Amino acid sequence: MPNSLGSKKRLRQNKVHRLRNRAVKSHVRGLIKSVRTAVEAGDVEGSTKAFQVATKKIDQAAAKNVIHANNAARTKSRLSKAIKTLKS
Repeated sequence: MPNSLGSKKRLRQNKVHRLRNRAVKSHVRGLIKSVRTAVEAGDVEGSTKAFQVATKKIDQAAAKNVIHANNAARTKSRLSKAIKTLKS
């Protein structure tokens, strides 16, 4: 347990940030899954719309360092590739 007031505050902040980051990651994973299920179903329009929403949330998560920037870029690239192969 922390002893100083500053370390107690840091512990409280870490708990709040950890819960918020966990919620953001979970939400982003759900959006990615919705894109993948739309691609597997062969729904071009639905997958494109889901991709737009997912891309925005992935970028926001990367901007706030919830996920790494390279992870965000890799995920967007793979989703985009899957949609492109679906269209062709």
